[in-house]
Amino acid sequence: MDKKVLCSAIDSVRVLSVEAIEKAKSGHPGMPLGAAPVAVSLYGEHMKHNPADPSFFDRDRFVLSAGHASSMLYSVLHLCGYGIAKEDLASFRQLRSKLPGHPERGVTPGVETSTGPLGQGIGNAVGMALSEKILAARFNRDGFNVIDHYTYALCGDGCMMEGLSYEAASLAGAWKLGKLILIYDRNNITIEGGVGGVFDEDVGARFAAQGWQVLDVADGEDTDAFGAAVTLAKSDTERPSLIIVHTVIGRGTSKAGSESSHGAPLGEACIADMKEAMGWKQPPFTALPLTAEYGKEVGERGAKAQAEWNKLMRAYKAAYPELHAELTARIKGKFANVTEDEDFWAAAPKGNAATRAHSGAVLNWLADNRMPELVGGSADLGPSNMSIMKSRGYYSALTPAETNLHFGVRELAMASISNGIAIHGGLRPYCATFFVFSDYFKGSVRMSALMDLPVLYILSHDSIGVGEDGPTHQPVEQLAMLRTLPNMRVFRPCDGLETAAAYAYWSANKHPVAVVTSRQKLTSPEGTNAEGALKGGYVLSDSDKPVPDVILMGSGSEVYLLIEAKKILAEKGIDARVVSMPCLDEFDVQKASYKESVLPDAVRARVAVEAGSSVCWYKYVGLDGVTVCKDDFGLSAPAGVLFEINRFTSQDVAAAAMTTIRKAGKR
Repeated sequence: MDKKVLCSAIDSVRVLSVEAIEKAKSGHPGMPLGAAPVAVSLYGEHMKHNPADPSFFDRDRFVLSAGHASSMLYSVLHLCGYGIAKEDLASFRQLRSKLPGHPERGVTPGVETSTGPLGQGIGNAVGMALSEKILAARFNRDGFNVIDHYTYALCGDGCMMEGLSYEAASLAGAWKLGKLILIYDRNNITIEGGVGGVFDEDVGARFAAQGWQVLDVADGEDTDAFGAAVTLAKSDTERPSLIIVHTVIGRGTSKAGSESSHGAPLGEACIADMKEAMGWKQPPFTALPLTAEYGKEVGERGAKAQAEWNKLMRAYKAAYPELHAELTARIKGKFANVTEDEDFWAAAPKGNAATRAHSGAVLNWLADNRMPELVGGSADLGPSNMSIMKSRGYYSALTPAETNLHFGVRELAMASISNGIAIHGGLRPYCATFFVFSDYFKGSVRMSALMDLPVLYILSHDSIGVGEDGPTHQPVEQLAMLRTLPNMRVFRPCDGLETAAAYAYWSANKHPVAVVTSRQKLTSPEGTNAEGALKGGYVLSDSDKPVPDVILMGSGSEVYLLIEAKKILAEKGIDARVVSMPCLDEFDVQKASYKESVLPDAVRARVAVEAGSSVCWYKYVGLDGVTVCKDDFGLSAPAGVLFEINRFTSQDVAAAAMTTIRKAGKR
C-alpha cells in the first residue's frame, strides 16, 4: 500500500479514536494512539478480509484481546468500509450504539468476539486457530485448500499478566498452531503506572519456551518492520508466532508514556495540541481525504479474495461433492438437532447408573451417529467425567483431523478456547471438568453466556456425593453460580433419559448448556419424561387428588428420594406430587400456564430438595415452603454417610413435607 495512504489512515485512526472517546467522556485513548500503525497496517496490508461480507468464511480472524482499545478497532473498521458511519463514531459508548465500550460480537460489523476481561481474546484466538487447523485437515485436498486463513490477536501488557495467557499459549505451542499470530503491544504501562517491579519477566523467552516463534519490532511506528515480522510469522508453519511491538502509550500527546492516557479522555486542550502538532484541519469525525484510497484498496482486495475462494469452492464441489456438501452445511451452522430424532431417544441410556456414565453414553452415541462436527475434551479428567469420544483419536500436530482434545489442567483456557471454536464456526465444542472446578473457568463461561454461544459444559462429581475427596472437591454453591448467568441452561438430570434431554436441548443450538452429573450410581425413578425435561421441569409422579397436599421438587440424585418420600407420606394419608426439575433456567421461561400446571399456586405446601445451595429454590417454595439443601461445606467421608447426616434421606424429605403442610395450614 502507498505509504502516504497508509500514514493518512494511521493519523486518521488516531484522531477519530480520541474524538470518539472525548465525546463519550469515557474510554481508553492510550493504546489507540500507540498501536494505530499496527492495526491499520494489519487490516490494510496483511489480512484477508472483505468489508462487504464480514461473514466470508475463509477470512482471516482478528481478535482485539485488549478490548479497551475498541475505539481504535472501530475507527479502522470505519476506514475499511464495514458499514460504520461518522455518526456511529460520534455515538461511541452510548445507549444502543453500534459501537459499545468494549467489542461485542453481533453488535458491530467486523467484530469477531466480545472481549473485555483481559486475556480472554488470546484463548478465543487459540480456539479459532485450532478450528482452522482441524477443518483444514478434514476438508482440504490437493489443489483445494478451501480452509486456509490466519488468526491474529492484539493484546497488551495486562493480557500477558493474566494466567489465561499462559494456559492458552502453552496449548497453542503444543498444538503447533502455525497460523496463529499474537501481536503484543508492549508499552509497559498499566492503569497504576509502569510495569517495572510487577511484570519484569522476559515474555519472549516465556513464549519461546512454550514452542512459539518470537519476533521483535523495536519501533511500533515502523510499518515496514512490522510487515516483515508478519511475513516471517507466516513462513513458520510449525509454530505460532508472537510479534512483540514496542510502542508508546498516548503517543503524540503531552500525556505520552504516562498512565494518565490509559483509561480516561485526554481533554479538549490536549487533543487540540495533538491536532496542531499533526497539522490536522479536518472537521470532527472526518478522516483525511487520502483514506478513501485505503478503504478502496482494502475493499477491492477483499472482494477479489472472496471471489477466488468462491471459484475454488465451485471446483471443489465438482471434484468432491460430498465433502463440499458437508462443509457448506457446517459453514451455515446446519448441525444435527436430535430433539425429534426417534433413533436418538430410543438409544437413551436406561437403568441405574451414575449420570456421568449416562452422559458418556449419550456423548458417544452422538459422536458415532449424528455429529461428526463434535470436538472437545476435558481438563485432564476425561476418564473420570466420561467425556472421551471412544471411536475417535486425539488431536495433535501429527493427527490434526482428530477431535478429542487434551486440554491438560487448564480449566480457564479450556473454556475460552471452546468459545473461540464456537465463534469460528464449522465445529461444535464441548469441554469437561469436575463441577467444583467450574470456579476456575467462571470468567470464560460468563463470556459463553454473554455471547450466547452453544458451548457444552460437561461437569461431573456434582455434590457431596463426591464423598471421600472432601469439601475441597464437593460443589455446593456452584449450581447457584451457573444458574444466575443469563442465557445459561444448567441441567442436573436424574437418569439417562433426562441426561439425553440435556444433550438434545444443546443440539438445538440455543444457548450454552451445562450438564451436571453425579459421581455415584443413582437409582433411576420411573416415569421420567423427555418432553417435560426439555421444558426444564415436569410432574414426575402426580397425586391422586385434583389438588395435592404437598409438592416435592428437586433435581438429579435427589429425585429418587422424592419418590420414596411420597410413599412414606401416602402411608400417613398425605397425597404428594413429585416434580423433577432438571433445568430451572428453562422452566422459568416456559409459559405461565405450563408453570401453573406443574406448580399450581393453590398448593403452598412445597419442599425443594437438592444437595447444593438453597438459594435457587426459594422462588418456588415461597413463604410456607421448606428446603432440604446444603448451605455449608461438606466433609471427608463416604457419600452415603454424608447424605444421611445432611438430611438427604426419604424420611427427612417426608418430615420436611409435614413441616411445610403445617406452615401452610396456619395461614
